[in-house]
Amino acid sequence: MKYFILIATLAFTKITTAQTSPEWNSAEILQGIKKLNTVGSVLYIAAHPDDENNRLLGYLAKEKNLRTGYLSLTRGDGGQNLIGKEQGEALGLIRTQELLAARRTDGAEQFFTRANDFGFSKNPEETFTIWEKEQLLADVVLTIRRFKPDVIICRFPTTGEGGHGHHTASAILALEAFDLAADPTKFPEQLNETQVWQAKRILWNTFNFGGNNTTAPDQLKLDVGTYNPLLGLSYGEVAADSRSMHKSQGFGSARQRGESIEYFKFLKGDPVEKDLFEGINTSWKRFSETARLDELISRCISEFNPQQPQYSLPVLELIYQSIQDVSGKNPDIRYWKTIKAAACQELILQCSGLWLEAYTSEFSAVPGNEISISAEIIMRNPGTVQLNSIDFPGNTSKNMNLQLTQNKPETINQKEILDKTTPYSAPYWLTEAHSIGMYTVKNTELIGSPENNNALKVVYHITVDSNNFSIDRPLVFKATDPVKGEVYRPFEILPPVTVSISDQVYVFNTTIPKEISFTVKANMPKVNGKLKIKVPAGWKIAIQNPEISLANKGDEQLVKATLTPEKNGKDGILQAAVTIDGTDYTKSITRIEYDHIPYQFFLTDAQAKIVFLDLKKTGNKIGYIPGAGDNIPACLMQIGYDVTLLTDELLAKEDLSIYSSIVTGIRAYNTNNRMPAYYDKLMAYVQQGGNLVVQYNTNNRIAPMETKIGPYPFTISRDRVTDDNAKVDFINPQHPVLNTPNIITQKDFEGWVQERGIYFATQLDEHYETVFSMHDPNEEPHKGSLIISKYGKGNFIYTGLVFFRELPAGIPGAYRLFVNLLSLPQNK
Repeated sequence: MKYFILIATLAFTKITTAQTSPEWNSAEILQGIKKLNTVGSVLYIAAHPDDENNRLLGYLAKEKNLRTGYLSLTRGDGGQNLIGKEQGEALGLIRTQELLAARRTDGAEQFFTRANDFGFSKNPEETFTIWEKEQLLADVVLTIRRFKPDVIICRFPTTGEGGHGHHTASAILALEAFDLAADPTKFPEQLNETQVWQAKRILWNTFNFGGNNTTAPDQLKLDVGTYNPLLGLSYGEVAADSRSMHKSQGFGSARQRGESIEYFKFLKGDPVEKDLFEGINTSWKRFSETARLDELISRCISEFNPQQPQYSLPVLELIYQSIQDVSGKNPDIRYWKTIKAAACQELILQCSGLWLEAYTSEFSAVPGNEISISAEIIMRNPGTVQLNSIDFPGNTSKNMNLQLTQNKPETINQKEILDKTTPYSAPYWLTEAHSIGMYTVKNTELIGSPENNNALKVVYHITVDSNNFSIDRPLVFKATDPVKGEVYRPFEILPPVTVSISDQVYVFNTTIPKEISFTVKANMPKVNGKLKIKVPAGWKIAIQNPEISLANKGDEQLVKATLTPEKNGKDGILQAAVTIDGTDYTKSITRIEYDHIPYQFFLTDAQAKIVFLDLKKTGNKIGYIPGAGDNIPACLMQIGYDVTLLTDELLAKEDLSIYSSIVTGIRAYNTNNRMPAYYDKLMAYVQQGGNLVVQYNTNNRIAPMETKIGPYPFTISRDRVTDDNAKVDFINPQHPVLNTPNIITQKDFEGWVQERGIYFATQLDEHYETVFSMHDPNEEPHKGSLIISKYGKGNFIYTGLVFFRELPAGIPGAYRLFVNLLSLPQNK
């Protein structure tokens, strides 16, 4: 008998759901049956996580029942982070999962290109000097060819009203790809797996936000504020729940109810007057040989019994067989046949009340080691289901021939040996070295996918009535947390050992040695080896006890080493490895855990940057008021400062005069609603001789600045300089901040990463002095990157310079300038 594999159609069309078997209630089943009767699709295209129109996506996916996708060019790696310290790749991983959580809410699917979000860009010309336009165009074309949208919608225009170079670039790419996807001479290598595709039309979803109203009365209008009684929600409520998943960006949203009008400007293709899908048949009557399906599915909808969903099985099975009987010669019919057959299979499982999952006894394993697997299956509705066999990782197939009994769970335990060639777990876009603008993905099948396909899975071969299915379930780890209850996390395939280094950057300003700690963790029992550390020329490393002996899986061994710079030492990379039986293991693991997304981790090389810089400093004791999250305190401790984190309790009770300087973390005034209460105390601290350094805060509709910060008025703007090589003019060269205790020169602005500064100060009171002038190409100079005011005996400083990026990156000039901010002398 032929088995049909139950997957989410193609790997490219997979909707990532929870890390276990999906469970639908009767309303969701009925919603799924309705969606079965729609054969239309729409693709929304923009640049970043959180650019998408969640209300529109939810309406199209759940009200119009269209196959709906969002193509985000990037994973948001270059943004800021409101919930933690993660930046770069780690932030991109968080924002990827936030997008997937949003899609689980609004019902759309998620796709990406290989673009790396390198930070804010002011125009598409700048963007395409860093992004490889032809590669990205290929990625967008590939998405269109695979997804086959009838309609494409851009979030932004090509004319710049979107305000961000990435935004404009996304529209440029979408408009070009609209034509190129239909041209067989363009990216012909893609046609080995897919076909050319011409969408009917492409439109721009105009907007009215950020003080920019691009809507117009003559544009196509669509009310997406509809109430869906099956959901018990309007799409304004769905949108709020979906958008609130973007927690790292501070996009928690209030639910809205009632009419909500979206506007669309026609760009190219078949003209449109009244409806996005004007002239497009989205029913099965679209194809002459599938017209009967429309009648069958309509019957299934009308006869559905929410109290007894299993009563729908006979007609669902008839629909399934009818779909399978459709000829696959026409590629367009073949496309919808594949998608709707998988959707119908899932509906059959849900109406049967089937639950299937596969989990391990431990959350990780090493290639070549044994794993214990539990495969569970239960049929909770009345029906006829037989478990024929189960395929386990390791190529073991277990014959079962088990007739399931209603509501009686069956658990099959199995031990397997992981193949020694099993690759380590890693997000596919992070497995290769990449440039500032582009990720490297060698497996072209993965391009566009939001995350990896499941490396290890269990396949259940079952018969529902007379229909045979093969159902994949990813191998996961399941446990019970005393607070959270049942929790799932991905099953991890790890090297025998990982090495973590206590800091990612070590900064020396003297030849005094520093102690460095290495934590070696066993991911399997009986690990015996030796820690090796490689340093650049001009540095000496002495390991106190390099021999590693770990008896049990999970054991850790702390190894300390002394790193000593010589006067001729060059900045470079310290590399760590553990040698076991002649093989070097060189990976460190980064773990990310937030309640709103699945558990995440990734492997990187076990290394740290080491820097020797010419640095003088005064003062020693620094108070640090945490903000949204940054690594500045650790960086200051690297150069010998005694840093105290000033909690609300300490700020309320502490005598602040013991600190030579106080620094506020990034967005402290946006994230700590107690800051206004400390204003008078902080101003008194400055007046009595302290230095208060305030790092950037935002002032916009998401995080308005509604409190006083400095002793005199100023405004936080959206001015920024995104060119990390932009020339910096010293407009106040005699100011102490450029001369005490370190003389700052142009050399100190070499090697900066991502940008110069953000959220500069404007509308300055006359008491403030400016120090620098800088600008991006073809722009007027900005003087608000660093402002300083004397106030009593002390100094108040506000800076938008991105020290939170530069210090963790080990940029020498950033350290020297930041130390000067902390070292400003008292006023007489």
